[in-house]
Amino acid sequence: MRFTRVADWLQWQQQLHPREIDPGLDRVLAVGDVLGVLEPSATVISVAGTNGKGTTVAFLEGLATELGYRPGCYTSPHILAYNERIRVAGSPVSDEVLLTAFDAVDRARGDTTLSFFEFGTLAALWCLMQAGADPWLLEVGLGGRLDAVNALSADVAVVTSIALDHAEWLGDDLDSIGREKAGIMRPEHPAICGTSTPPAGLLAAAADHGAQLSRRGVDFDVEPGPEQWRWWGVRETLGGLPVPAWTGGFVDNAATALAAWEAAPGLAFPDRGQAQRALGAARLSGRLQWLDGHWLLDVAHNPVAAQRLAQALSGQTLATPLRGVIAVMARKELIGIVQALADAVSIWHPLILDDDDAWPADEVSAAVRAAGGEVGSAGSPATLFSDLDEQPGTKMVCGSFRAVEEAVRWYGDGSGARVAGRERHACSKG
Repeated sequence: MRFTRVADWLQWQQQLHPREIDPGLDRVLAVGDVLGVLEPSATVISVAGTNGKGTTVAFLEGLATELGYRPGCYTSPHILAYNERIRVAGSPVSDEVLLTAFDAVDRARGDTTLSFFEFGTLAALWCLMQAGADPWLLEVGLGGRLDAVNALSADVAVVTSIALDHAEWLGDDLDSIGREKAGIMRPEHPAICGTSTPPAGLLAAAADHGAQLSRRGVDFDVEPGPEQWRWWGVRETLGGLPVPAWTGGFVDNAATALAAWEAAPGLAFPDRGQAQRALGAARLSGRLQWLDGHWLLDVAHNPVAAQRLAQALSGQTLATPLRGVIAVMARKELIGIVQALADAVSIWHPLILDDDDAWPADEVSAAVRAAGGEVGSAGSPATLFSDLDEQPGTKMVCGSFRAVEEAVRWYGDGSGARVAGRERHACSKG
């Protein structure tokens, strides 16, 4: 084995391929064939989209668990430990399993170089195969058509939403992005579109692929209520479903998960009680997550996600003032995120990260002022979090997975920075 620590493997994987992002399936297909992970006997549901991928996978995982399956999940990025990306039966894989998976991929690749995400995707598929997981619930990374996860032919392909993001890779209009996301669809296989207003490019690509497309508002939809909601699909209906607080009251991703589950071949559909328990038990770290009564975490890292966060906040009673602790990666649209939350946040506090990929604090302050907001104190995680902990009001950490990561590390058991083992320099995060 090349390394005996997960952190060393991750650092090395960053150096293995000459480009951090290098879209294409040839390398993954070649190595995946050697590993024997590309044609699993398990049911495979792949989930693409601009926002809502992780939430949809979480609801699918809840359904699988409630119905007695042994689900395997692959999501990204993580918050504290890389192991979070690969879950079997609800638990992250151990370091021992992860080390063995990395070694298996390394041996199978021969002279083929793999990007960081390609290497991790193949390791995840190996873990799910070895664990006998079923179904496989896979979050697609960047785009769809050329993403490493698309080396697998999904039994059900899901596209949750389409918005402008990663324009340098996916295109600068919704039609182009929609076509890329639809690239995970397969001929004569079910495909689910979770938005009621899909761009024409996605619909055209689905038709070109010959996919059996089910659309929100056409083939499935919800009837909302203040505390419960009703879902109807192609064959099934479910009523009395809970509205999860951690989604901000939104049920679109839960509805999409139910549509995907209904379309999946061979999976038993839940009755009303099973669906209620499954959707009620589902959780996802970093989404409207309270550390206590005063610290609220949300990874919203693009303008659309920030808009949904603002809507969720409008429906909650929060201690005032609402202090926005923010750090945003430089590849993200800083001004759009700040503007989306401008009416909700009273005072902004730029979080200074030891991370070259983040917007500098002075740029964050300038964006806040341009949006008409008030800039408060800025500082490093240890300093700023400790200072704000003594201040009145609600402290909301947002803008990136990195910001939420630092908050969780600082909070620990409630008395300071105690969560050890940083991986940020080996794992690019949004």
